[in-house]
This record gives sequence, structure tokens and C-alpha cells, in this order.
Amino acid sequence: MQLTSQSFQNGQTIPGEFAFAVPDATSRVALSSNRNPHLAWSDVPEGAQSFVVVCHDPDVPSRGDDVNQVGREVPATLPRVDFFHWLLLDIPANTSEIPAGSHSNGVMPRGKSGPVAPGGLRHAMNDYTGWFASDEQMKGDYYGYDGPCPPWNDALVHRYVFTVYALATPTLEVTGPLSGANVRAALESAQVLGQACLTGRYSLNPAISLD
Repeated sequence: MQLTSQSFQNGQTIPGEFAFAVPDATSRVALSSNRNPHLAWSDVPEGAQSFVVVCHDPDVPSRGDDVNQVGREVPATLPRVDFFHWLLLDIPANTSEIPAGSHSNGVMPRGKSGPVAPGGLRHAMNDYTGWFASDEQMKGDYYGYDGPCPPWNDALVHRYVFTVYALATPTLEVTGPLSGANVRAALESAQVLGQACLTGRYSLNPAISLD
């Protein structure tokens, strides 16, 4: 399988319009248009009955002590953990692309509704659900796509890995809540016929050049 995008090239910087936040000279960060990027896949294995799209960031700090703290830096050597940004399930077998902005177009405080996605697909909750759990202005269930927003003082450029999975079944059976961890567990036991990845890079740290 092959996965491509008209929104960014593999290994290159994700444009700010597809991020949750962009750099701001006054406030360090500002909310962005938060559009989902375009994705298209080809060379699909024979027998595929549905697809799953997952976007995760494997570079999230494992500790939050220094995150977004003035006068501090999140060291690049800090151990990192996964953060799920998008989990789209039960994409029909006759679908081969997702248009930009079709599943997210703007930041929605308290999250997007779910799990029903446009076209009758299923969205799982992304990890902003947990991130904003203690924020009275933002807390809620964040279904669907919400883009990059790495710490503005992180010394590490974050990677955002988009993966499309071709399944031999028309639906992905997920046990428990529709979370990233449970979707990943379901994929590990599902009949996956093939998969392809596309990786973008992003940073909010003004000291880092992405050129």
C-alpha cells in the first residue's frame, strides 16, 4: 500500500492550517484552523473490506514538569509516549481518499461530537480528551481529528504518523471505550491485510528551524 497527501510531503513540515495551534509572537501560541489533512491511498490488497486511519504523535513528553513553563526547556532526551490525534474507523472499501477539512475545520472547545463521523464512519476519541480533562473551559470528549500542539518549549521536533490499515472485515471490533489504546489493541488482533504510513513534522518552539 501507499499513503500520500496533497497537504504535506512525507518527512516534511505539516502546514499550520492542519495544526491545533500555531506560533504567536505575543502569546507564544494561538489556536489554528485545525483542519484534517488530505489523505489518499493506493495499491490496496485484494480482499480489503474496510480501512482504518490512525494519526499519533510518538514524541509526547512522558513527564509534564517542564511543559510550557517559562524559563525551562523540555529536553530532547526525555522519554516519550504516544498521543493519538485521529482514529477514523469503518471507512468503506470503495473509498481511497479523505478530503482536507472534511472531518475537522476549527478548534471546538469541549470537543467534537461522536462517534458517528461524516458519511456514517466512526470516530474514536483522541487524547485531547485526557489532556483537557482538568480544564474547565476545554474539557469534554474529543472525537475525530485534532491536530498538532506540541509544547512550545520542547527541544524535540514532533513527528505525526498517519497510518492507513486495510482490513479483511467491514468493521473493526473494539472492546471498551473508543480510545486510542483500545483501537490499537483491536488492530493488533484484527485481520490487517496491509498498511501504509505518512509522517509529518511540527514544532511550536521558536528556537527550532523546520526548514
